[in-house]
Amino acid sequence: MSAPDRLVLGALPDPVLRTLADFEKSFGAVVRLSVPAGESGAADEVLYATKDFDPASTDVMCKSTLSVPGGSALEVHVLHAEGASTGPVCSALASMLGLAFESAREMQFFTAELSERFEEINLIYSISETLGSTLDLDTGAHKILAEVRDVLGAKRGSLWVYRSEDERLHLAAGVGDDGRVEPIDPDDPDAITSMVFREGRAIIASRRPTGHGRQTGVPDDSFLSVPIRYSPGSGQSRTVGVVNLIGRLDGSRFSTANQKLLTAIASQVGAAIENNRLVRESLSKERMTREMELAHDLQMKLLPVAEKFAPAEAAARVQPTQQVGGDFYQLFELPGGRIGVMLGDVSLHGFPSALIMTLTMSAAGIYAREVDSPAEVMRKLDDALADELSSTEMYLTAIYGVIDPDAGTLVYSNAGHPHAFAIRADGSAERLGATDPPVGFAGPDSYRQETVAWHSPGDLLLLFTDGLPDSLAGLDRLGAEQLLLDAVARHRRRPVQEIVDALFDLSAGREPSPLGDDRTALVLRR
Repeated sequence: MSAPDRLVLGALPDPVLRTLADFEKSFGAVVRLSVPAGESGAADEVLYATKDFDPASTDVMCKSTLSVPGGSALEVHVLHAEGASTGPVCSALASMLGLAFESAREMQFFTAELSERFEEINLIYSISETLGSTLDLDTGAHKILAEVRDVLGAKRGSLWVYRSEDERLHLAAGVGDDGRVEPIDPDDPDAITSMVFREGRAIIASRRPTGHGRQTGVPDDSFLSVPIRYSPGSGQSRTVGVVNLIGRLDGSRFSTANQKLLTAIASQVGAAIENNRLVRESLSKERMTREMELAHDLQMKLLPVAEKFAPAEAAARVQPTQQVGGDFYQLFELPGGRIGVMLGDVSLHGFPSALIMTLTMSAAGIYAREVDSPAEVMRKLDDALADELSSTEMYLTAIYGVIDPDAGTLVYSNAGHPHAFAIRADGSAERLGATDPPVGFAGPDSYRQETVAWHSPGDLLLLFTDGLPDSLAGLDRLGAEQLLLDAVARHRRRPVQEIVDALFDLSAGREPSPLGDDRTALVLRR
């Protein structure tokens, strides 16, 4: 999809029509806007004419020419204008019309850009959902590749995966025009796919379409090839495959923007390829148990490592009640030294909530960097998840806060999450109350945000989910919550990791709660 590069003459934009109407009304003018015939001798093409305009009249007060951005030169004729002098009236109208055409052109470009951005975000959501709902690489890769091909308008797409068994690249999925299906040697000096795999860098190139040799008049196909990388939580990242897009349906070349999008998608696919490899290796050893363990590991890898978050001292722990769950947290380093912190709790347990958790983290990672307002981030998050939450009959409680140490503020939007506090230097706890219902229940007028003081480094941000107080058997929820707050106040001057450990130690030796909810806690000091 690309933005239009010219206006369609004969279908005048609204800003131009409004400018002409206002001019007629203000000056009582009779106006015509047309495309001049040139040297062909044909009649002018009239684009606009006042109903009282007489084409046979010789009483033309003035005329002027304007150039339409991306279009042809147009002529403006004015027969008369009450109270206006002959000299400047046409040039003034031409100038105003030129601005109106430019405004309409910019609006078309902006609309097209928004549409393209929307398609890309939807594509990322769809890929996240596919990767979160299937462990079958072949099925998932084919679906992802088909969606990528459609959005980027490619003739053919292919996804190649490296297998250590024979040390070759194998075709995992191919869509569109026919192409190579035989395995590829990574050391092949003539194959672009092999070069991209070896060097680990993307390539945009051109090649002659198959069967056309060096015939003149046959345009070269644009070729976009991107390495698929897997980045483990520790250790070096490695190339695990290659994704190719060959030829554009509109004949254009692939752009650097296309390359960036495909690279972002390839990084998601890389994790899926690595997980698939691990699944295949575990088939002989308690297959179902191992698959559940891998699902747990994958979900934990999606969470940021709080201890490595450089802008602040942070610690967090997530303990799903099953192998996978719906609790999560996010940490964002934002411009201006600000810090974004999000914690959420998806209702229910197991794979359904884990899928919603994955979608939420993907969407939050996009919106937290696109907009500054926590309320706007939550609004966009609600819009993105509304259909999934409705179809699964689940909801999400979440809080998103932005700490600005320089301004001394914490701005937050709380979608029905009950356990969020600012722990002050004196040990007192200030609840960050809900500003809106949970995600999935919010109405069109949500979301709001609140601002509280942030005394860095004397304050702590404390966020936890229901599972933590519920694990304190023998206490009601308010009593359990107070026990947790007292523990934080007592340890507030210790490293934040010790504070998190102390919270989980409170439930050690107690009878497990029959509620069996996921347990998550995050403590941050800035």
